[in-house]
Amino acid sequence: MNDRIRHKLEILPDQPGCYLMKDRQGTIIYVGKAKVLKNRVRSYFSGSHDAKTQRLVSEIEDFEYIVTSSDIEALILEMNLIKKHDPKYNVMLKDDKSYPYIKLTHERHPKLIITRKVKKDKGKYFGPYPNAQSANETKKLLDRLYPLRKCQTLPDRVCLYYHLGQCLAPCVNEVEPETYKQMTDEITRFLNGGYTTIKEDLQKKMLEAAENLEFERAQEYRDQMAHIEATMEKQKMMSSDFTDRDVFGYSLDKGWMCVQVFFIRQGKLIERDVSLFPVYREQEEEFLTFLGQFYSQPNHFKPKEILIPESADEILAEQLLNVKVLKPKKGQKKELVKLASKNAKIALEEKFGLIERDEERTIHAIDKLGTAMGIYTPYRIEAFDNSNIQGADPVSALVVFIDGKPEKREYRKYKIKTVIGPDDYESMREVVRRRYTRVLRDQLPLPDLILIDGGKGQIDAVKDILENELGMEIPVAGLAKDEKHRTSQLLFGTPLEIVPLERHSQEFYLLQRIQDEVHRFAITFHRQLRGKSAFQSALDDIQGIGPVRKKMLLRHFGSLKKMKEASVEEFIELGIPKNIAPLLKENLEK
Repeated sequence: MNDRIRHKLEILPDQPGCYLMKDRQGTIIYVGKAKVLKNRVRSYFSGSHDAKTQRLVSEIEDFEYIVTSSDIEALILEMNLIKKHDPKYNVMLKDDKSYPYIKLTHERHPKLIITRKVKKDKGKYFGPYPNAQSANETKKLLDRLYPLRKCQTLPDRVCLYYHLGQCLAPCVNEVEPETYKQMTDEITRFLNGGYTTIKEDLQKKMLEAAENLEFERAQEYRDQMAHIEATMEKQKMMSSDFTDRDVFGYSLDKGWMCVQVFFIRQGKLIERDVSLFPVYREQEEEFLTFLGQFYSQPNHFKPKEILIPESADEILAEQLLNVKVLKPKKGQKKELVKLASKNAKIALEEKFGLIERDEERTIHAIDKLGTAMGIYTPYRIEAFDNSNIQGADPVSALVVFIDGKPEKREYRKYKIKTVIGPDDYESMREVVRRRYTRVLRDQLPLPDLILIDGGKGQIDAVKDILENELGMEIPVAGLAKDEKHRTSQLLFGTPLEIVPLERHSQEFYLLQRIQDEVHRFAITFHRQLRGKSAFQSALDDIQGIGPVRKKMLLRHFGSLKKMKEASVEEFIELGIPKNIAPLLKENLEK
């Protein structure tokens, strides 16, 4: 704990608010809320903590705080700050998928469609369906039961759906609005949970048709009833009413929390969502923060009712979400919450083995790597590699590893612009200059360690750019390879020395993964460029022959040889302009 933090801790207010933890680069790495700021923030720097909280505290070099007038205000502010700053130690839901709806369009001839966008177009939307297959199966069933149009625009003749009895063919037949109203009302009733009534109506019609000796019609009604049973009875009924509700349960162990959400729609459990994340404060507060973030996602819509565990604060949750929130005390709802919590506990136990193994390969590996090199733990590592063949199409690639894992969104490709010939040192200087000029200009995160695929020459070139041109002090190390082109040594320090690493240690394996990844990325980019430059033909330099005409000529003649044998008149008949056809013939003959 430095003097700045020690001084700020002494003057913290005993009021509710939010706090923002920063690392040595000034980056916000954690946002939290507290009922009493003085007690909560001081707790991070006193007493004993588990390993993951110790890691968070070890990175904190400064903090800020914002006082609020109430606990709920602090909770809302915390959600907004997390969304704005995306701190790496906070819970951020990365699931950006959108759930499908069944839409009944508002048109003269309505139709049923599956959509993932809700618009104000007077259409009726039913859902969302977290299980896309469930939405598709339900729509298929409704298509069999109600013959609405299927085509986007009305054709001039009937289609296959008409012959299958799944369309009234409004393209050639006049359909009365009353007919559509009856069907849309039944569809609405069906999707709002009234499919049992629909099934009873079909059964009544089937019996009437059988009494009138209309056996084919009776068989159609029987088949429709069978489709309803096959589609809607696949899932166990979870509640006697048809209220849409989400059921939350959670479990906490070893500083990790697992939250399970059951989505219940029309009385049925149709899908669940599982989230697993580390916690740094009281479980009730972590759960409320998760709850707020969960429903701030555009693909998570609030149901009519939310069930939460007994240990959570339902009043605060209801104020936060503006939805009916219950803590059931008994009965079926209580059992649902217990079931969600039980599933969360099982999922947490299953994940611990994987988490421990993953942390050994990543978090513990970078800790040990930093210790071996005598530097701060390199949470963010950026690695470069060059690729060219005798100076042709020279490129460079950058990969980024955060907490020992590849962050592919931050990978970058570079075409070498200023270097002529196979000069690896100058290529490295150009790319590093371009990369970190932009990092400084756009205030992007600085790496804790830069790795270069090479030895002393490449390292010196990079350090010269960073220190003498850009005024940056970032550790730079080189990765050397053996005769079999495998990672063999880590070079670092002044003078340059081999960092002693065990060949079978996780930190050495991490370096191997980084070197293999940056090499793969550079080689792939280089092959793409070579492929583009190699794909040329005799038609490329002829004025007036662009990609479309080139493709047309090659498709028609099949080869350049047959093209050369063609006359100017044949080119003109094919659509080549009269002023370009002779030029094409002349160039082909050359």
